[in-house]
Amino acid sequence: MGDDRRLQVLSAIVTDYVRTREPVGSRALVERYRLGVSPATIRNDMAVLEDEGYIHQPHTSAGRVPTEKGYRRFVDEVARVKPLSAPEREAITALLSGAVDLDQVVVRTVRVLAQLTGQLAVVEYPSLRLTALRHVELVAMGPRRVLLVIITDTGRVEQRTVTIPRAPGGGETTVDPVALEALRTRLNAALAGRRAGEVLPVLTALAEQAPEAERLLLTAVSGELLDALRPDAEERLVVAGTANLARSTPDFSAIGPLLDAVEEQVVLLRLLADLGRAGGDESGMRVSIGSENREDALAEASVVTASYGPGTGQAVAHLGVIGPTRMDYPATMAAVRAVALYLSRFLAGPEGQDG
Repeated sequence: MGDDRRLQVLSAIVTDYVRTREPVGSRALVERYRLGVSPATIRNDMAVLEDEGYIHQPHTSAGRVPTEKGYRRFVDEVARVKPLSAPEREAITALLSGAVDLDQVVVRTVRVLAQLTGQLAVVEYPSLRLTALRHVELVAMGPRRVLLVIITDTGRVEQRTVTIPRAPGGGETTVDPVALEALRTRLNAALAGRRAGEVLPVLTALAEQAPEAERLLLTAVSGELLDALRPDAEERLVVAGTANLARSTPDFSAIGPLLDAVEEQVVLLRLLADLGRAGGDESGMRVSIGSENREDALAEASVVTASYGPGTGQAVAHLGVIGPTRMDYPATMAAVRAVALYLSRFLAGPEGQDG
């Protein structure tokens, strides 16, 4: 479809259908859009677009509606990411600027994204596997239990309970506060600034050098730490705006499977991982439409995602929205990109937020 005018007609049909949810006829296009041609020419263009699979006629004598192929072409060739309005930018700034830690900013981010787009919003926490360790804390919780607190350079905090095994021979084992403090100091000196892939050899070296009093404790703590950082470890995410999705029921033949998929967060995590591997534009944005989503439950949905991270080329997680294919793509893409940028600036610290 090389005809620029037909692209204009397709754009007008998508825009009108997204706004009204009504099939679009040639008369409506003539009345609402300045296409500079006669109604007969528009009808001819619509016939070509229909033959090429970009639009279809749901009922006899009705107007046309975009197909999945039409939405794809609209996003690839026509849609432009429009700038956010001043009130929208102010809303993002007001909601995110007061956040003091990662948990707070993630919760606020997912809410503002759902509000701006009117869709279901999803924000993934920065991956433990892709960030660097900042600090490890060990807190005695009982005679044989220790709380392991993992803090990364993005501010993510992960807690694990470590149970110390009994000593060989069945002897009683208790957590020695002195040994615990010594191990905490040793771990932080060795692991601060290390990424997940660098942790195992460091822990192996520490185990070879560990005093007898720390070995059982080190083995138990190392096991939990490596489990938290393992390559297939399940990530964390936050969801908001499920009610927005429920209000889109007329756009789905059956919305139940999609709502079930949202509740079963592993489906969303797998979706974000797949989209992340597929890449996107220069800003890490990707739009996946209908059957392009590998999950059956999302076969009638569109997903707009972007990556975020503390610096250029340092994507540590993803965020995005899920809604019907009848979506305002330019506005949704603008909101997703802007929120990802604000979140990246938060992770970058004061320097990034000033930039």
